[in-house]
Amino acid sequence: MKRSLESSSYLLAGVIAAVIAPLSRDWAQNARAPQYHLVKKVVLGGEGGWDYFTVDPTTHRIFIARGTYVMVLDRDGSVVGKVDVGKGQEAHAVALAPDLRRIFTSNGGGSSVTIFDPQTLNVRGEVKISDRDTDDILYEPITKRVFTFNGGKRNDATAIDALKGVVVGDVPLGGKPESAQADGQGHIYVNIEDKSELREIDATTLQLIGTWPLAPCKNPSGLSINKAQSLLIIGCHNGLMEFWDYAHGRVAGTVPIGKGVDSNRYDPGTGLAFASCGDGTITVAREEAQNKFNVVQTISTMKGARTMALDTGNHNVYTVSAEFGPPPPATPENPHPWPRIKPGTFTLLIYGE
Repeated sequence: MKRSLESSSYLLAGVIAAVIAPLSRDWAQNARAPQYHLVKKVVLGGEGGWDYFTVDPTTHRIFIARGTYVMVLDRDGSVVGKVDVGKGQEAHAVALAPDLRRIFTSNGGGSSVTIFDPQTLNVRGEVKISDRDTDDILYEPITKRVFTFNGGKRNDATAIDALKGVVVGDVPLGGKPESAQADGQGHIYVNIEDKSELREIDATTLQLIGTWPLAPCKNPSGLSINKAQSLLIIGCHNGLMEFWDYAHGRVAGTVPIGKGVDSNRYDPGTGLAFASCGDGTITVAREEAQNKFNVVQTISTMKGARTMALDTGNHNVYTVSAEFGPPPPATPENPHPWPRIKPGTFTLLIYGE
C-alpha cells in the first residue's frame, strides 16, 4: 500500500509539473516588456558625420565612428577621448575584441583598418586593404580574425589575423555586403543588400557555405543575432524587421518598422529586438510565442537617427543624429547628395528602461 501511495504521489507530481511548465513559459512570454524612455539628450558637436557605433558592455564606453576619428564617450555621454584614424580615412564601424584587448575600425576612405587599445586609446597599428571600400567590421572570436565587409567594385569580405595584424584572405560575396554577425561557432552571416539575400561564411576556411533568399525582406541593412534561439534579426528597407531561423534556413516571422532602417540590436537579458530608422523611430519587438513576434514599443528619436548601439550590461539604448540643412547641388558622381549637417548639432540620445 505504501508503494502504491508513493507511486501515485510521483505520478501526481509529474502531472502537475507537466501542466505548470508550459504555463510558466506562457507567463514569461506574456510578461510586460520593459518600456524605454529618454533619459538624457547630449549635444556633442564636433566635426564629421557618423555611421555605425558600438558600446563596450564591461566599461560602458561608447565608440562612434566619425570619419577621420572615433569619438569615445562614457555611459552618460561625456567625451572621454578621441582616436585619430588619419587624414583621408573615413571610419565607418568599430569592432571590439575584448579577449585581445583591442578595438578595430573599418576605414572606407583609406582602405584600411586601425587597431587601438580600448583603455589608453593609443593606436597600435594599421592594416592596409588594397582597393577596398571597407564598411562594416566584425571580430570572430573562434578564429581570432577580424572581417571587413567591402562594397564598391569588390563586394567581398577581407579576413585579418587580429593578433598579427595581417590580411589572411578574401571571400567573394557576389553582391553588396551590409551588416554581419558571428554565431560563436565559427560561422558568419552577412546581409547582401542589393540581392536581398543572406550569405554564410566559414570563418576558418574562408569559403561561402550557404546562400538564402530573404523574402519577404527587401534590401536588408541592419543585422543582429539571438544566439540562444538561433535567430538573426534583420532590418529591411521595405519596412520589416525579419526574424531568420539560421538553424533551419527559414523565416520565423516579421514585424513592421519605420523607414530608413540601418541598425538592429538584440538584448539577451530582456529578449528584446530593436530596429533604428532614419524616420526618427526605434521599433522594439520580441517573440511572444513560438514563431509569433510582436511590436512592444515604438520609441521616438530624431530624424536621421538611423544607427544605434545597445549596452547589454545596463540595457541602455543609444542613438545619434543632428540637425540638417539643405543638400549640396547634385552632380553626375553624386546625384542624390545627403543634406548638410548643421555645425555643432551632432547629438546623442540615451534611452533607459
